[in-house]
Amino acid sequence: MPAIRNAARAATVLAFVGVSVLAPQAAFAGRGKYGNNGDTQQHAEAGDDGTVSVTVGGVVFDRSKNGSGDSAGSLTSSTSWTPPPCWYAPKYTPEQLQEYLEPIWEAESTGYQWDAEQRKKYNADDEKKGFNKDKTGKGYWWGSYVNESYPPGWDSCDKDYFWVDQGDPPPADIENAVTPEVLAELAYAEIRVPGTEVTLAPAEATKVNLPTWSWLDGAEFKPVSVTASVPVLGIEATATAEPVSLKIEPGTPDAETYPASGICEIDDGRIGEPYAKGKADRTPPCGVKYLRSSGDGTFPLRATVTWEIHWTGSGDAGGDLPDGEFGATQDVVVQEIQAVNR
Repeated sequence: MPAIRNAARAATVLAFVGVSVLAPQAAFAGRGKYGNNGDTQQHAEAGDDGTVSVTVGGVVFDRSKNGSGDSAGSLTSSTSWTPPPCWYAPKYTPEQLQEYLEPIWEAESTGYQWDAEQRKKYNADDEKKGFNKDKTGKGYWWGSYVNESYPPGWDSCDKDYFWVDQGDPPPADIENAVTPEVLAELAYAEIRVPGTEVTLAPAEATKVNLPTWSWLDGAEFKPVSVTASVPVLGIEATATAEPVSLKIEPGTPDAETYPASGICEIDDGRIGEPYAKGKADRTPPCGVKYLRSSGDGTFPLRATVTWEIHWTGSGDAGGDLPDGEFGATQDVVVQEIQAVNR
């Protein structure tokens, strides 16, 4: 019988691999027999002010201040830190949990003993108090949610549903129960930053031993942020990413970078300095000098921007999260300087 119980629990976990949507109770009225709890689609609503909120796994994300554009991408932590692979948050009202569980028991696919234990746990035979219906509006059944990319550890949130009264914290032994800090970490994973293709001068092809200036569009490289919230709990957190430096990797050891470290610090909101007439005799504050040609090919210059991440949240919470990085590679043609003989 333990095998049946374990199989049933595994089936329940798999049923929730898809990230479900936590919606107002009225939204559940038109659901099918088994509900939509395996739905992996996101539900977006545009507000009057143009902001877009996306509900995923009980968490609402406001991405209206996020980076945009075809080349925008997600950050990679500069350390081994990763956002939570799964978390616990309010999942069901008493009526919603009853609507989800009773069809499973009626199907008799999980075994009589396990079904009986579950019915007893949720006091299912009491029409008035079963599933804590006498506490409707005073709390929620909490359950697990999964990062939709299913990173390592996505299946580690395997606790059964548990009840939390409105205003009370979740049990102390529940790891990754949603808090402002957990929301900040989830918001971090939703941040998108602009692409990092740098502007080069000369633009079409640079020359051997000729300093090449490089810079990024200062209008695009400004702080971006994402806010994550759980409306039914009244908590939220905003993770903000600010660009701090650009790392240039020429794509060949036969090159020198400016500065020598290859790391261009942000200066007055700008990364690098645009080239202009009259600067030919100056050393670029950010750039590269190739010492040999690329022949018939190109050199893969990689530009990586480092972003500092900090967060603020409900209850004056806040702090720092690990720096994030986002980079891209672009092909650079390097030609020999042609001498003219007269």
